[in-house]
Amino acid sequence: MKRETVIVIDFGGQYNQLVARRVRECNVYCEIYSYKTDIEKIKEMNPKGIILTGGPNSCYEPDSPTYTKELFELGIPVLGLCYGAQLMMHLLGGKVERADVREYGKTEVFVNTESPLFTGVEETTTCWMSHFDYISKVAPGFDICAHTKDCPVAAAENREKKLYAIQFHPEVLHTVRGKEILSNYVYNVCQCAGDWKMDSFVKSSIEAIREKVGDGKVLCALSGGVDSSVAAVLLSKAIGKQLTCVFVDHGLLRKNEGDEVEAVFGPEGPYDLNFIRVNAQERYYSKLAGVEEPEQKRKIIGEEFIRVFEEEAKKIGAVDYLVQGTIYPDVVESGLGGESAVIKSHHNVGGLPDCVDFKEIIEPLRDLFKDEVRKAGLELGIPEYLVFRQPFPGPGLGIRIIGEVTADKVRIVQDADAIYREEIAKAELDQDINQYFAALTNMRSVGVMGDERTYDYAVVLRAVKTIDFMTAEAADIPFDVLQKVMSRIINEVKGVNRVFYDLTSKPPGTIEME
Repeated sequence: MKRETVIVIDFGGQYNQLVARRVRECNVYCEIYSYKTDIEKIKEMNPKGIILTGGPNSCYEPDSPTYTKELFELGIPVLGLCYGAQLMMHLLGGKVERADVREYGKTEVFVNTESPLFTGVEETTTCWMSHFDYISKVAPGFDICAHTKDCPVAAAENREKKLYAIQFHPEVLHTVRGKEILSNYVYNVCQCAGDWKMDSFVKSSIEAIREKVGDGKVLCALSGGVDSSVAAVLLSKAIGKQLTCVFVDHGLLRKNEGDEVEAVFGPEGPYDLNFIRVNAQERYYSKLAGVEEPEQKRKIIGEEFIRVFEEEAKKIGAVDYLVQGTIYPDVVESGLGGESAVIKSHHNVGGLPDCVDFKEIIEPLRDLFKDEVRKAGLELGIPEYLVFRQPFPGPGLGIRIIGEVTADKVRIVQDADAIYREEIAKAELDQDINQYFAALTNMRSVGVMGDERTYDYAVVLRAVKTIDFMTAEAADIPFDVLQKVMSRIINEVKGVNRVFYDLTSKPPGTIEME
């Protein structure tokens, strides 16, 4: 659909998705592209603005990521962040050198409030710095508009050409006025109207789906999670009974979740959907037998996922489209957007087999971040308890079990996870933690229970606080709650004699444990 767009050109920085997310918070649509994207494609997109991300390299090295100088001559406003700022100066005649003093972390920055970037920002503010190199000389036509004690050019601007360079990271929460700075860029500099809103997205998506599908038949992959649930209701609003939702119970769901999904979306539920439940537990366990590598497990689960749908489609008759709840982070983390490394294959993106027996796959949420999916769900009238349920990966417990997946391991992690979620809710912590779950390690160790030696598994508890699921910190759960969870799991779940709590942030870890 046609909408004003700001694009992010990614040079390998860890915050590429966060930059795009912050722009969208300003009600401006934003997408990520690799620095290898041809300039002609950029021209065709006709963006309202271009943002160059940070990156781990030094722009003056011959093999470092770069871009054509023509980018700055298109008349489109460009904002360089960290490496992007240094590259802009380097390409346009400034100078970038190794800094005598590295700046990392929260830093006091002095800004020129007359700059369009810093409208409404205090003259002294706190920003997040992370750089070895620094801009020692600005390019011709640029004026310095911010500095720190150790960094003479914390920001520079060429207002006439609408080119702006910022050494710090406005996209991270540690930059106190970062949201205002990015808002100033998209509104004051790019003159965006701010037309990216969930009510208009839902309305236009329904219209686009009706036009695309026509009188065709559609299968929806319904897992019961937030993404697939929103996708299912969106399709239902658009095409009604032309939609058949197939729920594959692969035996890798949370405890009792299969029945809960059927209760909500099945014939007794509130939605007017064609609903089919496929119990494929043994099929999946058989395929996963002996497989330990997480990427291989993801691909096997993805392969079976499609095969089940092909079989159901044949039973139904001619089916034209398959709907999946792919969201934007799935696309980027699978290496299909931006320049960052492939983090993991998603069962509904990188993990799909090449041969899919459908006319086309429809992914109505492909452009959305997780919190945008929730907003869309509320716009569609889906109850809050469904919209804000715990995120759950498409491959399910298959990736929350380290090593080989077996029915007994699934039972262990299901029971441990149910206890953990129950105690978090009892302690009224569930509203403060964005995602929490139990995972099963592949480690077995000696323990003592009832004066007898045991040799059992260790369960890991994970809980994180995050805004956008791109970065996350471990939640600070009270010790007495953790002790209660530990005691219950060891006493009630056969096969477990140790419980750990995972303190790892994202990065360097991922939110899921696999």
